[in-house]
Amino acid sequence: MFSQSCTDLRNLISVEDLWYMNRVPTVIRVPGLISELGTTSSTTTTTTTTTTTTSDEIENNNNKVSRKRIIIVSNQLPIRGTRVEGTSQWCFEYDFNAGLALELRDVLSADVEVVYVGCLKVEIDEDVQDDVAAQLFEKFRCVPVFLPNEIRDKYYHGFCKHYLWPLFHYMLPMMSVHGPRFDREQWTAYTISNKLFANRVTEIFNPEDDYVWINDYHLMLLPTLLRRRFYRVKLGFFLHSPFPSSEIYRTLPVREEILHGLLNCDLIGFHTFDYARHFLTCCSRMMGIDYQSKRGYIGLDYHGRTITVKILPVGVHMGHLQRDLSHDETAKKVKELKERFNGKIVMLGVDDMDMFKGISFKIKAMKQLLYGQNVLKGKAVLIQILNPARSRGQDIQDVESEIADLAKETNEMFGEPGYEPVVIINGPLSSIEKAAYYAIADCCVVTPVRDGMNLVPYKYTVCRQGSPVLDEALGIDKPKKSMIVVSEFIGCSPSLSGAIRVNPWNIDDLCSGMYHGITAKDTEKELRHEKHYKYISSHDVSYWAKSFDHDLVRACKLHDDMRFWSMGMGLRFRVVALSKNFKKLSMDHVVWTYNGMNNRLILLDYDGTVIPENSADKTPSSKVISVLNSLCSDPKNIVFIVSGRGRDDLSKWFSPCEKLGISAEHGYFTR
Repeated sequence: MFSQSCTDLRNLISVEDLWYMNRVPTVIRVPGLISELGTTSSTTTTTTTTTTTTSDEIENNNNKVSRKRIIIVSNQLPIRGTRVEGTSQWCFEYDFNAGLALELRDVLSADVEVVYVGCLKVEIDEDVQDDVAAQLFEKFRCVPVFLPNEIRDKYYHGFCKHYLWPLFHYMLPMMSVHGPRFDREQWTAYTISNKLFANRVTEIFNPEDDYVWINDYHLMLLPTLLRRRFYRVKLGFFLHSPFPSSEIYRTLPVREEILHGLLNCDLIGFHTFDYARHFLTCCSRMMGIDYQSKRGYIGLDYHGRTITVKILPVGVHMGHLQRDLSHDETAKKVKELKERFNGKIVMLGVDDMDMFKGISFKIKAMKQLLYGQNVLKGKAVLIQILNPARSRGQDIQDVESEIADLAKETNEMFGEPGYEPVVIINGPLSSIEKAAYYAIADCCVVTPVRDGMNLVPYKYTVCRQGSPVLDEALGIDKPKKSMIVVSEFIGCSPSLSGAIRVNPWNIDDLCSGMYHGITAKDTEKELRHEKHYKYISSHDVSYWAKSFDHDLVRACKLHDDMRFWSMGMGLRFRVVALSKNFKKLSMDHVVWTYNGMNNRLILLDYDGTVIPENSADKTPSSKVISVLNSLCSDPKNIVFIVSGRGRDDLSKWFSPCEKLGISAEHGYFTR
């Protein structure tokens, strides 16, 4: 164990006193991307980069001014890989179903270079990993993180998906049948994985110019690991899942390590104010950190650094959706679906297969709707598209079984030849197929009991707006209309002011919402649709990404005006930020100044200064009395104890110090 003096010295090490050596990257093999190793006057060795994408352009690009660069770190790369049959070679292409990660490349400004860091969805043999890494960086600006199989399984399928993700969705493993409890080996794998991500980022990172944007709960330790290496790293983090209330979060055995990780960022983003509020409450209750709101920004003052907290709901990629809507295959699929469900009132659900999507509630509400509204029998149809589960387990099997049983029961009770009230479609479906289903649906029903953002209602609204090709296929030439029934427990609910909000736990409420959604007048449907489309089209993923980028630049603008000192060890590491003009007070300077003064006024607080803050015995020790008498015996000194304590206690405790001044009750009484 370190002595207190050793710990104090370590915690006061200045950024200028440290020198790190970057490992020579094995990822980048293009000349001109790696600088010579050497010391610098800043935190670390600087990795000089250019915007070179092909070897033919290297010479020309050496004379160009480098663009601003953002390193986007996510658990998975937006890349799809297939192995060339009979060889050890791989072919890669962008995965256009990767969603948000790939969309960021399109929507950020043209003068921003985007580099991705993450894992591949396929397993790469160790002997070809360097070649694959070089290929991915040169062609796609992607840097793969290769995790050993055992580590990856415990990190992703263990700690992330079976422990942290349910906890963030308010599910506590009260008993082992409710889900895995905290496992130290899985936590170790999570830590190791985050370190491997940090190593990859370090290999390509220029600490003077680059920005790092970390995404989601898989990488909540990464900010700490990067901040330890680069004190001035420009770090942003966005959480795409809910952040639980403090009463739930405090059950996490590693709660402080994860909070320290987030607090080592410059900007932290959440989808809704509720998620941000829960995070701020955790910081206040567990770390004693207060926040303040000023000019639309929420700031946490953390050891001299101001951490910006941003509420920024994500949006959809309008360009991708409109491309799908204008595709000939979409029109063909729409005509096919219109013929299949001709004369039917179509309600649509599109959900990932997991326990929090409330799919069973939706089917139960459909059953109750048909039971209570006999006129809808033979007309109303619920189409439920099930996206594949991201992780397998007993909970997924139970959900699948329950959905199948409920759908079968409802269809047997209300179905008839040519009519099936509940249609289950097991995915995956292409974006074009989904667009066709969205386009024909009269009402979209989204009922998760807990979810991050959920963009299904957004995609549905855009697809209902349609395109010239789709309008021709549907035979539409009048104002567009749509209806959304949405759970009040998901992130998009506050943004959809025209939606019918329901409590999915209340089947009667959900059934009533679905009935309203399919029986509302056309004028109401048109007004609700117009309101939603106007918001969704103006707050798309481009608006979200550029806003986050702008706020990250703003949050980091004072880095060069500060000096940093390190504090803490391991995953509780943090930095103290002070003005460049700050000078550490040395004991020699204090003694020299003290001896040179003819008159000295010494004011001492009591709790936390004269006695320890958490001391059970508040009476001053004999050693304290002796030191105070020694100070008071010097005629050049005037010594006062300043305290909020009562005068009776202070007078009694310091009665042996006749020359000591006492200011009790914050100065109300003075001796």
